[in-house]
Amino acid sequence: MPIEFAERIRRIPAYPVAGGYAEEERLVRLASNESPYPPLGAVREAIARALDTLNRYPDPANSLLRQRLSDRYGVPVSRIAIGNGSCDILLAAGEALLEPGAELVYAWPSFSVYPHLAAASGARAVTVPLDARERHDLQAMLREITVATRLVLVCNPNNPTSTAVPIAEIAGFLAEVPRHACVIVDEAYCEFNTLDDADTSLDLLAHHPNLILLRTFSKVHGLCGLRVGFALCGSDELPHALDQVRQPFFCNALAQAAALEALAHQYAVEDRVIRTVAERGSVEERLRALGLEPADSQANFCWFHLGQERDEQEIMRGLRERGVLVRGGSALGSDTPALRATYGLPRENTRFLDALAEVL
Repeated sequence: MPIEFAERIRRIPAYPVAGGYAEEERLVRLASNESPYPPLGAVREAIARALDTLNRYPDPANSLLRQRLSDRYGVPVSRIAIGNGSCDILLAAGEALLEPGAELVYAWPSFSVYPHLAAASGARAVTVPLDARERHDLQAMLREITVATRLVLVCNPNNPTSTAVPIAEIAGFLAEVPRHACVIVDEAYCEFNTLDDADTSLDLLAHHPNLILLRTFSKVHGLCGLRVGFALCGSDELPHALDQVRQPFFCNALAQAAALEALAHQYAVEDRVIRTVAERGSVEERLRALGLEPADSQANFCWFHLGQERDEQEIMRGLRERGVLVRGGSALGSDTPALRATYGLPRENTRFLDALAEVL
C-alpha cells in the first residue's frame, strides 16, 4: 500500500523555480530578480566573524536585528517580525490567518508564492485581474472583500509585471478595507520604486493595525543566498501570531550577522539603486528599439509581452543557447507569451539584448 499524503499536498502548486543552477558554464542569470552586486566587503567580514559561533544556535528572537530595524524605520521592536526570507513570513501569515471557509484576495498575475497560501490552508483564493497597465486594480480588489476575507495581498511593485501604484492610492485602499482583514503590502522591490520614497508607506502603520509591510534583504542588499526577510506591522498581535506557527531558530546566525551589517551601509544601497535605475532606462530603450513595449518598471526587472504570434518557449530556448537565462511569463501567470528579465550589470544586459535581437 503506497504512502498516503495529506490532501493539501495535492492542492499546493509547485513553485516555478528558475533553472541553470547545475550549469558549469558562465551564464547571464537574469531569471530570479537577484542583485548582480555581491555583498559589501563589510558584510562579508561580518559573516566571517560569525563563523566561529556556528556551534551555537542563533538568537531565536532576532533581538539585535529587530532593534536595528526599529532604529532604522521607527517601528516598535514588538511590531517587527523576522523571517527566513519574506516567503517564510508570507507562509506563516497564511498558516496564522487562513483556514477552510476563510478567503484570501490578491491580484493576478502576481508573486508565485501567493497561491500556496490558500492551497495549504484550505481557504478560498479570490484572484483579481490586473488593470490595462498591468498594475493592481485596487477598487476591483475592494469589491471582492467580504466578511470571510482574512488576508489581502498587495505586491507593490508587482512581481512579475514590475509595475507599482502610488502609496497615496494604497492609503485610500486601506481606508476602505474592513479591520477584520489583514493586508500585507509586499514591498520586496520598494527601494527601486521612483514613484515614492521607500519610507513613505511607513506612515500607514500608525493608522492601520491590520497592516503588514513586507520587506527583504534579498534584493537591494544582495543577500538572496542567506534568506532574510522582515515585516513591519501595525500591531503587536501580528508578529506574535507569525512566530507562533513557525519553527524556532528560523533565521540563521550568518543571515542575522549579514543583515545587521547591511543596515549600516545605506549609502551603498542607494548607489546600487541608482545604477540599477540607470540600467532600467537603457534596457527599456533597447527593448522598444526591438519593437517590444515593456511595462512601466518600478523594480529591478522588466516585463514585456512578445506577441501572440511568437513562441515563448522557443525564444527562451534560443536565449539559453546563447548563455542567457530569463523567466517565461507562462510560468508566472501570464495568459500571453511574455518574458521577465532582471537588470544585471551593463555587460550582462548587453549580452541579453543582443541575444534577444538574434532570437527574434
